[in-house]
Amino acid sequence: MLSPAPSGWTLFRNRDFRLFGGARFLTGLAYQMQAVAVGWFVYDLTRSALALGFVGLASFAPAMLGALVTGHVADTYDRRRVAALAYGLLALAGLGLMGLAASHAAPVWPIYALMVLVGTARAFANPASQALLPTLVPRELFGSAIALNSSLWQSASVTGPAFGGLLYALGPAVVFGLAAACFALAALSIIRIRPRPAAVTTRPAVTWSTLLAGLTYIRSQPVVLGAITLDLVAVLLGGATALLPIFAQEVLFVGPLGLGLLRSMPALGSVATAILLAQRPLTRGVGPRLLIAVGVFGLATIGFGLSTSLPLSMACLFVTGAADMVSVYVRQSLVQGETPDAMRGRVAAVNTVFIGASNELGEFESGTLAAFIGAVPAVVVGGVATLAVAALWGRLFPALRRRDHLVT
Repeated sequence: MLSPAPSGWTLFRNRDFRLFGGARFLTGLAYQMQAVAVGWFVYDLTRSALALGFVGLASFAPAMLGALVTGHVADTYDRRRVAALAYGLLALAGLGLMGLAASHAAPVWPIYALMVLVGTARAFANPASQALLPTLVPRELFGSAIALNSSLWQSASVTGPAFGGLLYALGPAVVFGLAAACFALAALSIIRIRPRPAAVTTRPAVTWSTLLAGLTYIRSQPVVLGAITLDLVAVLLGGATALLPIFAQEVLFVGPLGLGLLRSMPALGSVATAILLAQRPLTRGVGPRLLIAVGVFGLATIGFGLSTSLPLSMACLFVTGAADMVSVYVRQSLVQGETPDAMRGRVAAVNTVFIGASNELGEFESGTLAAFIGAVPAVVVGGVATLAVAALWGRLFPALRRRDHLVT
């Protein structure tokens, strides 16, 4: 059942949470505007679904390859400064993309190189910011903080794609320049948060044991492991984000503005669900609800793949966002709420790899599969596979299927 938690909105009286939330909104806005512009720009240059897949791979590879190091950095250095420096690097990458777009005849490989830089900066920013959030709010409001933080991110994800698609009419350089400005403002916001005590009093030696601590912890927690791997596999197989430019141009015939609307729909569904969860947190039956949500995600993905109507496609994407928000809420509550502070950065870095794999690597998978069998069959097959995963995970992780409360 659900129980009201009206005190969640009092979090906005917290100065540090407001600064954190502002940075979260600005980076979400910048990421989404940039994603729309990069996708359309690369497809304009190449007309290749595989090229769109490589954009996702270039963004994800640094997080996967550097997860052990970035988590260690988040646990041994000032998390505010780590995040601020990473946002500054993202601003520089945005300026680089702006320069390429302004040249009007850019080859595609420098775009991939800059997306590797974007992925590297995000690999440091994500675990630092994720580990910082629990230190900003009282534990009893932590569930609401996760939901409100997600709603801020997803609110930016609603406006960002539509705004980016609209501004793309003025040229991709305009979108990339505005994204760079947002990243710079986010860096200034996050650094103004009051300093927090270091997660560890002395910096430990860099050994395989310390680097692997986050992965070891997750493996020792079957419910956490089941939740994050479920999200990984489901969105990896069922995600259709990389193929939206193809659907916009060749299936729905709606152009850049329509692409922006399509990209906004999952985020809009997530925002609506996050606001509900902030006020009425899940308190019972969280395991079964998680499995059901993943099944709903798969069904909505199939509906999107088969649709030739813009309103129906938007509705299906809205449902995928709402279902995914339930997964995010449960996973983040378990991972951040139950992890000791001294290990949060390393655990968050591993979690970032799972998130990245289910998004950026999922884009590569979608683009590659679509190159062989077509965009529509690729999306439908992914939705069917997601349904199968939801059923399989219920059997592989009985502790997750039986989990009743978020916190035991």
